[in-house]
Amino acid sequence: MYESYEPRSKMKESRSAKKNPHDVWIRRFKQARLASGLSQKDVGIAAGLDEFVASTRINRYEVGVHQADYPMAVRLALVLDVPVAYLYCDNDEMANVLIAFHRAPKAIKRAATKLLMSDAN
Repeated sequence: MYESYEPRSKMKESRSAKKNPHDVWIRRFKQARLASGLSQKDVGIAAGLDEFVASTRINRYEVGVHQADYPMAVRLALVLDVPVAYLYCDNDEMANVLIAFHRAPKAIKRAATKLLMSDAN
C-alpha cells in the first residue's frame, strides 16, 4: 500500500532538485520589475489593474500567493519590456539571450537569426 512512500525530507529534496515553473516565473518577474525601476503599484497600473489593488496584486504575484494568467503575463511583460518567454524561461543563459534579442535593433535580430539558423542546418 505504501510502497512508493518517501519520508517528507526526501520528498522536499527531490522536489527542490527540479525547477518549479511557478517559482521560475516569480523569480523572473521580480528580477524584471526591479531592473525596470518601477514600483509594484506602477507596474500594476500600467498593466491595467485598478490603482487601488495594483500594488497588492503585484506583490501577491511576486510572493507566489496569486499566479498571473497568460494574458496578464503578456501585459506585465510589455510593461517591463521583456519578452513573455523570459518570464517562463528556466535556463539563465537562455533568459539572458531572450532579453538581449528582445532589446536588439532589427538588423542585429535578423543577423543573429540568420547565423543561428545556418548553424542549425
